[in-house]
This record gives sequence, structure tokens and C-alpha cells, in this order.
Amino acid sequence: MTVLAIIGQILVILGAAIFVAAGIGLHRLKDPYTRTSSVATAAGLGVAFIVAGCLFMDPDLSSTVKAVIAIFLQLVTSAVGGMAIARAAVLSGHRFMEGTDSGELDGAEMGEPDPSQD
Repeated sequence: MTVLAIIGQILVILGAAIFVAAGIGLHRLKDPYTRTSSVATAAGLGVAFIVAGCLFMDPDLSSTVKAVIAIFLQLVTSAVGGMAIARAAVLSGHRFMEGTDSGELDGAEMGEPDPSQD
């Protein structure tokens, strides 16, 4: 077994561990906003580690190009998707966890600029 294969396996296990932590977070976290953060982070980092691990196990030029594109797209889309889900939760009126400061959202419509910040 080569050093690259060992590094690849470690990265795959690390990515899987991130998904396990996100799954635990889905059950333990109280509101949809923190759950969304947990899942979006796991989707971005977990998939990136797994794809990078697979790349180390099978290093090739075409695999490298595919892995770089996949990791970039996953990091970008998981962040945007997480924000979209959280925004939908705000618009549908889901409550925040107790102790969350949501003062900037009180009485404001999403998408309209705040005139006090001009």
C-alpha cells in the first residue's frame, strides 16, 4: 500500500466522519437555521474530503481535473443552497432557537433594503 493510498483513505474516513457529525447535529440542534448550517457545512467539507481522498487513491491527470471541478462546485453550491434554505425558513416564519438575536429581522421583509443603512 502506497503513502498516497493511505492519505486517501484517511481523507475519505475524515469526510465520512464529518457526515456522521452532521447527522448527529440534525437530531441535536433545535431550529432549522442551525440544522441548515450543519448540513451545508457537511455537504461542502465532507464531499470535498471524500473526493480528494479518492483522488489520492487514484492519481491521474483526468481524475485531478474532475476532482478540482467537483470540489469547487460542491463548495459553492452547498453554501448557496444552505443560505436559500435558511432564507426560506425565515420567510415561512420558523422560530429561532431561544437566545438567538433576531432583532435585525423584526418587521423587515426579506429582499427589501433597510433605509436606516443608507
